Amino acid sequence: MKRTLILLVLFLTACASPGTQPTPIQTPGPFTDTVPAPVMDPSGSPPPNVGVTATLPPASPAVSDAKTFPDPTAYKWTDIVSGFVSPDDIQFPDDSSGRMFVVEQAGRILVVENGRILAPAFLDIRDRVGSGGNEQGLLGLAFHQDFKDNPYFYVNYTDQNGNTVIARFQAHGDTADSASEKDLLHISQPFPNHNGGGMVFGPDGYLYLGLGDGGSQGDPNGNGQNTNVLLGKILRIEIDHGDPYLIPSGNPFASVGGRPEIWAYGLRNPWRFSFDKKTGNLYIADVGQDLWEEVDVVTGNPAGLNYGWNYYEGLHPYSGQPPAGIKFTFPVSEYNHQGGRCSETGGYVYRGAMPEWQGIYLYADFCSGTIWGLIHSPDPKSQTPWLSQALFETHASITSFGQDPSGEIYFADRRGTIYRLGK
Repeated sequence: MKRTLILLVLFLTACASPGTQPTPIQTPGPFTDTVPAPVMDPSGSPPPNVGVTATLPPASPAVSDAKTFPDPTAYKWTDIVSGFVSPDDIQFPDDSSGRMFVVEQAGRILVVENGRILAPAFLDIRDRVGSGGNEQGLLGLAFHQDFKDNPYFYVNYTDQNGNTVIARFQAHGDTADSASEKDLLHISQPFPNHNGGGMVFGPDGYLYLGLGDGGSQGDPNGNGQNTNVLLGKILRIEIDHGDPYLIPSGNPFASVGGRPEIWAYGLRNPWRFSFDKKTGNLYIADVGQDLWEEVDVVTGNPAGLNYGWNYYEGLHPYSGQPPAGIKFTFPVSEYNHQGGRCSETGGYVYRGAMPEWQGIYLYADFCSGTIWGLIHSPDPKSQTPWLSQALFETHASITSFGQDPSGEIYFADRRGTIYRLGK
């Protein structure tokens, strides 16, 4: 286990530092996205000029209830369950069951109920998942919003060829049918890193999917800015109709040039992103390259925003000169790689029972274990409308956060333990 953790830290650090490029995955033929033909939603039309007119997100006092950060020494992260192998996602279906579902990178999903791990595993697809101790494996989980009456769930994994699969499975109580897999998307990956992995249902009922730029370093294939490929994007699809899905009419390229699944682009590796339960605002933690990790906040859910990679890393020019007239949406907060930091893990806006934490977005760094809070400044004249503060030094290898239906916050330590924030 110690050797695996060391290798993982070295790999993640390499993703954000200069050095030898990873060896490309060897597959027959060119790297192309193979996607089942989607059914287009005939209603509505895309907004004009999306994809080139995005600007900084407007500062909105509604984003945050807290005006200051609580004293973090009055709170702690309590370990609530251990025994997992490389956990990398925590999800809760909103079905009144109180169950927690923990994703293991190798290809299992385990159920936690009343503080104990149930047996057998909820889902075991290790036979089809490619996981090598780096950024490949079973990477994301999302439950249908009406899971109680419609027991489907969706996963993001890399197959044994190293390519991304977005698939649906059906649950039966505390277990799922591994033979019920229905593939929605297959996306070829040119390198074994930057696979993304985040997936979440938005307030609009659509499924949002985070795809990294395809890996290596510096986006050598230019995927982030290429709207004809799905890499380096957040996708948005409608999964309750169509076979295998519908394209929402508001997607920026639904009826014009570009891939219709794309909702936002110019991203490097959106490993984790989440919607605020109260406001519906979207928080994207985009993992950086050599120097900068960024947090993007989307208010009002506009489609077609361009987050700048690889012209920009955070707020800083990175590579090349952007074409005239193109506009970018820049992050509201960033941090550098000083102090052993290396790779950002996005979290959630707190909406639980502790009023002093209301509206604070919590996120972390994988290598240092630092947890930050992000709030909107109460001063409308502030030159820095978003305030970020380091709150906890956990020394954990935080792979993912989780939020239960009541709004409480959890995180997964790569070493195998789940923690919850409390007093």
